[in-house]
Amino acid sequence: MTTASIKPLLNAKQLLQAYASGQRDFSGSNLSGAQLSGVNLKGIILRDANLSGADLRESDLSGADLTGADLRGAKLRRVNLIGAKLVKADFRGANLYRAKLLRSDLTEAELNRADLRIGADLREAIITNTHFRGALYDEYTKFPDGFNPAEMGM
Repeated sequence: MTTASIKPLLNAKQLLQAYASGQRDFSGSNLSGAQLSGVNLKGIILRDANLSGADLRESDLSGADLTGADLRGAKLRRVNLIGAKLVKADFRGANLYRAKLLRSDLTEAELNRADLRIGADLREAIITNTHFRGALYDEYTKFPDGFNPAEMGM
């Protein structure tokens, strides 16, 4: 992501109004620190968007495209990301407690130091070249078949 491609800061109210009016593509938007907990954003396109530190707890982002998005330190507790495209997304240090990542595409995503405890569900997720070094997990975390947390540096 280049700085020339970053759009001006978009606040949560503006995003929700545009989404409600039918807009879905918010690629490159700067939503750093946005308060978007508990909202329905199914199928939203946030490619290369800055969502670092954003609060997306309990939101529905199923089928969303967050390719290349910056989600460092984001609050994603109980977020629905089922079937989402998360290729090269950066989740370093994000809280993903009970996040639903079933059938999501996490190819080349960064989950280093992400918190996947208390039942984050990654079953059937695509995890090709995905980085998990230092990510937290527990007995309730659900991984794809054959996934070995120790081999991934967790």
